[in-house]
Amino acid sequence: MKEYISANVYCKRQFDRKVYKLAMSAATTCPNRDGTIGVGGCTFCSAGGSGDFASAENLSIAEQIHQAKAILGAKGEGLHYIAYFQSYTGTYGDLAHLERIYQQAADHPEIVGLSIATRPDCLGQDALAMLRRLAEKKPLWVELGLQSIHPETAKRINRGYELPVYEKAMADLAEIGVHRITHVIFGLPGESREEMLETVQYVGQRTDGIKLQLLHVLKGTALAESYARGEFVTLDPQIYYELVADALEILPKEVVVHRLTGDGAKKDLIAPLWRGDKKRVLVDLNRVLQRRGIRPAVC
Repeated sequence: MKEYISANVYCKRQFDRKVYKLAMSAATTCPNRDGTIGVGGCTFCSAGGSGDFASAENLSIAEQIHQAKAILGAKGEGLHYIAYFQSYTGTYGDLAHLERIYQQAADHPEIVGLSIATRPDCLGQDALAMLRRLAEKKPLWVELGLQSIHPETAKRINRGYELPVYEKAMADLAEIGVHRITHVIFGLPGESREEMLETVQYVGQRTDGIKLQLLHVLKGTALAESYARGEFVTLDPQIYYELVADALEILPKEVVVHRLTGDGAKKDLIAPLWRGDKKRVLVDLNRVLQRRGIRPAVC
């Protein structure tokens, strides 16, 4: 029997309680969109910078927290939360302004931790110093979108940085003592099953946590144009479920699994349409994991 540490278990161990993540916005942008590194962003990235469920960026932090709690409804009442700044690049731009935003979230009495998504190439010394100060105030997670270790894939998805940049970022973040989470996408155009699992194997030796994501084709992206031209196909559900099981089997037991799949905004989802039925996906995925003898650890 193979056990893995889920995000829920990790949070209960770290915070001694169930914790929900509140999707928030720091109104950032991305160097891969504004011309600094490139334009258009990664080919799969939505107009919302992969933060489609975040609160409106024109709201104050207190208002965003209130709004995000309201979306959770009754299940989130009376709990504590992680302020999750997912959209675009959380360490790019006016760092003094960003730090004020993050500090406001950290100061909120119901916020027990912060999670900031960014790019490995946006972790210069000033950004690292900011993250260090935040980590001294509240537990801090830093999420990096690697997606794949393979150079040709990186070019195809317009990632904009090479693998050694990720390696340096992981080493720098380790010195700060933050919880490092790496995003990996299954089903990127041109990748074989073996290449996807090579990425998982590599990441598992370097990260504290991982998010496994099914490739979504979303409206308004460069990937959608490629899909419309018939240049690639998306994964069938059974293939994806078995890939997730394969990944969990090879990951070191101490790596926290923060995501086994992901949500795309249904209104923007072009493919794979089977992903739109979240409950069915989770039931079928768990069935495969049970058959393979894989289960989440318990507290």
